[in-house]
Amino acid sequence: MSGKHAIVAALGAAVLFGLSTPAAKLLLTVSDPWMTAGLLYLGSGVGLGVFRVIQRLAGSRSNEASFRRADMPWLIGAIVSGGGVAPVLLMLGLVNVSASQASLLLNLEGVLTAVLAWFVFREHFDRRIALGMACITVGALLLAWEPGQGFQMQRGGLLVVGACLAWAVDNNLTRKVSGGDPLTIAALKGGAAGAANLAIALVAGAAAPAPGSAISVALVGLLGYGVSLVLFVRVLRELGAARTGAYFSAAPFIGALVAIVVLREPIRLGVVAGGALMIAGLWLHLTEHHEHEHEHERLAHDHLHHHDDHHQHPHDSGAVAGEPHSHPHVHAPLRHSHPHYPDIHHRHSH
Repeated sequence: MSGKHAIVAALGAAVLFGLSTPAAKLLLTVSDPWMTAGLLYLGSGVGLGVFRVIQRLAGSRSNEASFRRADMPWLIGAIVSGGGVAPVLLMLGLVNVSASQASLLLNLEGVLTAVLAWFVFREHFDRRIALGMACITVGALLLAWEPGQGFQMQRGGLLVVGACLAWAVDNNLTRKVSGGDPLTIAALKGGAAGAANLAIALVAGAAAPAPGSAISVALVGLLGYGVSLVLFVRVLRELGAARTGAYFSAAPFIGALVAIVVLREPIRLGVVAGGALMIAGLWLHLTEHHEHEHEHERLAHDHLHHHDDHHQHPHDSGAVAGEPHSHPHVHAPLRHSHPHYPDIHHRHSH
């Protein structure tokens, strides 16, 4: 996937996730928040799992790289934080705040993802990206501002911010395994986390929704969390966690617009001002150009790839024919210059 195709995929993931927030707000009228969180992710896991089974029955095999034992701690952490904790916090928050405000607050996921990527996982950033994140952060603060009343962050808003932090942890942990099969990652996350939250909700005494409502929640989860996550993981390997989170910041605007138009939620001054700043921040990210001479050290790994400038290696007799394909391969040291992002081949110092 080229850089431009990765950006398109990131925006596609953002559209699906953005639509899921106002849809979840509607579904919370017929389902308990914890139950809704479980059904959203279980629908994602089961739907993607069924798709993979159909693929195999049709004779289609994935060329994606297999997971290694060393990947499991990262994957388990991503399942717990992103599939278990985050959706519950978001659903509980949506009970007390409007879908438009919650949608725009979700922009903080990209900011928190970037902060963790920069300062914990040492991903590169420049002044343009940092300025864009600053605009998004100030925009999020304006969402809590009311004329004559100052800043008032409700409990529901704080829960949404907590969901953003949990997804930010998830994004950075998922980046560590983004060379693996995105569909498998999304299916495991949805199936495991969704089943766990559904079980917790039932044990806590939550009533199961009517079959039609349960199917509706599951379908929203399949598209808004499942298909969206498959695209998101594929983009992570190409753009890195910080920039993927930045492009994914288009999701909240889509959710807010749908909430205002379809759910007829009021247009507050704070929402307009905050949204404008967030759009400015997103524009700064979308217009980024990063190019300089850089050096690739020797690297051995496994992921889906084409034979481009970074993949000029020989194959043994057992290698998979055709492209793209995956197999363990070694990158020889290389020094060159071209536009790039902090993908799995460009996590160098600056």
